[in-house]
Amino acid sequence: MYQKAKIRGLSVILGLWNIFDASLGTEELAHLEIVGAILYQLTKNLSEEQIKSSGFDTYFVDHTTGVYTQAAAGFPYTAASFQVKGDPVADLNEDLAAEQKARVTYDNILRLVDDPDIIDPIRFLREREVVHYQRFADCLRLTQDTLNSCNFYICNPAFDKNCSNSNCPQGGNIGNNNTGDNNNNNGNNCGCRG
Repeated sequence: MYQKAKIRGLSVILGLWNIFDASLGTEELAHLEIVGAILYQLTKNLSEEQIKSSGFDTYFVDHTTGVYTQAAAGFPYTAASFQVKGDPVADLNEDLAAEQKARVTYDNILRLVDDPDIIDPIRFLREREVVHYQRFADCLRLTQDTLNSCNFYICNPAFDKNCSNSNCPQGGNIGNNNTGDNNNNNGNNCGCRG
């Protein structure tokens, strides 16, 4: 698969690992469903005294025991959490960070609970975050292998032209070879100089 993708170009590689593919996108929604089900089961039969003594009262005032997507600190979920720049290297690094943040959240939940009915599904979700991280890391490696190694940090392969490995002379470097010229592009392979 890797050799075919490398020959056919970056768009093929990115198409193979798209976060919005049904398999991964559906799985991410399933994570929310699992966590929501856990929260529902934990809160559905709370008494008024339990609600007050547990600190759940402020949430209860706004949402009763309905599952409302928000951070533990109370910030509501918004689409603003999606970060997209349109640059495959930047976007894949963002995906990697998101998977690690989710894993850390699950780690922190596991530190605080002792109920096996919570621990088991949270461990499962944590394992999935690790797998997602590994797949995004594979995609980043494949993307960088396909790009011009002397300029993939200064070139947006989704927009700029001449970003492939074949466009950089052997031993090329980044920038202006200390000529004092701050224009690193000059129409020369997005900043690659021979």
